Amino acid sequence: MKRKLDHGPDGRPFPSGKKHCKGNGYLSPSSLAQATPTTFGDLRLANGHSAQRRRVNSGPPPSGLQDWLLTFQTWSGPERLLALDELIDRCETSQVKHMMQVIEPQFQRDFISLLPKELALYVLTFLAPRDLLQAAQTCRYWRILAEDNLLWREKCREEGISDSVSYRRRECVRPGTSFSPWKSAYIRQHRIETNWRKGDTREPMVLKGHDDHVITCLQFSGDLIVSGSDDNTLKVWSAVTGKCLRTLTGHTGGVWCSQMAGATVISGSTDRTLRVWDAESGECVHALYGHTSTVRCMHLHGNRVVSGSRDTTLRVWDVSTGSCEHVLTGHVAAVRCVQYDGRRVVSGGYDYMVKVWDPETEVCLHTLQGHTNRVYSLQFDGVFVVSGSLDTSIRVWDVETGGCVHTLTGHQSLTSGMELRDNILVSGNADSTVRVWDIRTGQCLHTLQGPNKHQSAVTCLQFCRGLVLSSSDDGTVKLWDLRTGAWLRDVVALQSRGSGQDLTAVSQPTLFTYRSW
Repeated sequence: MKRKLDHGPDGRPFPSGKKHCKGNGYLSPSSLAQATPTTFGDLRLANGHSAQRRRVNSGPPPSGLQDWLLTFQTWSGPERLLALDELIDRCETSQVKHMMQVIEPQFQRDFISLLPKELALYVLTFLAPRDLLQAAQTCRYWRILAEDNLLWREKCREEGISDSVSYRRRECVRPGTSFSPWKSAYIRQHRIETNWRKGDTREPMVLKGHDDHVITCLQFSGDLIVSGSDDNTLKVWSAVTGKCLRTLTGHTGGVWCSQMAGATVISGSTDRTLRVWDAESGECVHALYGHTSTVRCMHLHGNRVVSGSRDTTLRVWDVSTGSCEHVLTGHVAAVRCVQYDGRRVVSGGYDYMVKVWDPETEVCLHTLQGHTNRVYSLQFDGVFVVSGSLDTSIRVWDVETGGCVHTLTGHQSLTSGMELRDNILVSGNADSTVRVWDIRTGQCLHTLQGPNKHQSAVTCLQFCRGLVLSSSDDGTVKLWDLRTGAWLRDVVALQSRGSGQDLTAVSQPTLFTYRSW
């Protein structure tokens, strides 16, 4: 790890003279060059103390003391240890305490201040963030080191905290003190995660709309939430106030899929069109025509969106112009799910097939065969394709070779939702369970179940860092620990739980928002 260690966290050079932690036991660098002390008296001299230490005012020394000391010096090392053990056993508590007060300071070392800055910072990288915060309270010099911005950047990297949230506005920094944006990012993320784990006494905000129609899809960006429904409309909500800001009208059939980036919303409908909206103004920017049946799925990447339809085709659209750039044909049944990373398109269909496409040439590079029923869900990270099917299995494929790397078995029904991050896959299934997998080994790490498990089909899920959120037809949203598989709490529990009402693509006109800060 390359580090710019000649500067402190605020970009200024470290002071040339180190201010070491105070204490009687400070060992100066010059004393390190001296011969190794052989007795405790030599050690005191090496530490800069007078050879004549403070005596106990208890009158004249006892007779025979010098003879006893000379005898002690003639004994071997093991004999001296035995004599000391016997002596300590015969001492009173106050006398042992006196020995500790004399001895302990001589063995205290501020080794961090003795090291060069580069080595001291390297040592601190082995501390956990909580220990770093405690180390910063030791003394001024330790605080300078423990506030190092690059040190906290490494801690953020270890925890998966990206730079997009790290360099936040500097808040009320006192003159003469250092400021670490990465440390602030770490602390903020830690507080958010703690809030999620421990819960909040406030009730989640309820957003009611779409009358008695089904909410089929949901997107959010920043403080905006966009819901799509089979009432032919989308609604834009404020996540802060819970108010419906505007209703996006224009589709003549139910909205079944959507994507969102910033204030741009793309929706797909049973009216066979896609529409591009400005969520801020409510304006329909483009209506995209071309599909001949319901637009069932889509995936947005940059300025392009790929849509899949029941007409068995996929189309690649330019969001800014509204033009169809490419048409991908090859499926022989409805396209149910699609992923796009800017280079490759991956699609899954009711023909039991998963296909990998080069969208520029419109060529199908691989047809991934192995599923024995409809493919309902996909994940794609540029290296591996993960497909979930009604045949109860999940398959992991190599995108370059088209080979099946692993077949993940254990679920008993349809895998309706999955999320993949850093080789960890979380899958939700109609068998009411959520499973955590390592796609490199094909091993199931956890099955999220037990006494607090869902009582009906899992309809959707998300995971980030160490937490998994899952929702179900049973009317609950549950929070789980990703690393242990333990249930933490129910974030939402509807009074109508168990009646088959779906929470994400919710079978009722109600949305819930839950703030974590």
